[in-house]
Amino acid sequence: MKIYHNYRCRKSRQTLALIQENGITPEIIEYLNSPISTLELASLLEMLNIKPIQLVRKAEQIWKENFKGKDLSDDEIVNAMVEYPKLIERPIVVEKGKAIIGRPPENVLTLFD
Repeated sequence: MKIYHNYRCRKSRQTLALIQENGITPEIIEYLNSPISTLELASLLEMLNIKPIQLVRKAEQIWKENFKGKDLSDDEIVNAMVEYPKLIERPIVVEKGKAIIGRPPENVLTLFD
């Protein structure tokens, strides 16, 4: 199991704790320190089965100042998230080719066998 984690985010910390409470030691990817590639983000979107705009944190100042109200293609949105990883909704948990967004943290339970 992998978690794309932001240690400063309460929901991300709660999701990580829930995973660990269930006896799993996930691979922790601190995506703000080790940015996600375009290919990796495209793969996550495919596993999540959502459009790029659905993964954007629209309340972030970066989004409001640079992208809000613009008619952006999916590729442009992906590129924005790669350039500004704070825009990526978190946490994302991946297990066996499936992914979920840990909001609420209990969503992660659907990935357990």
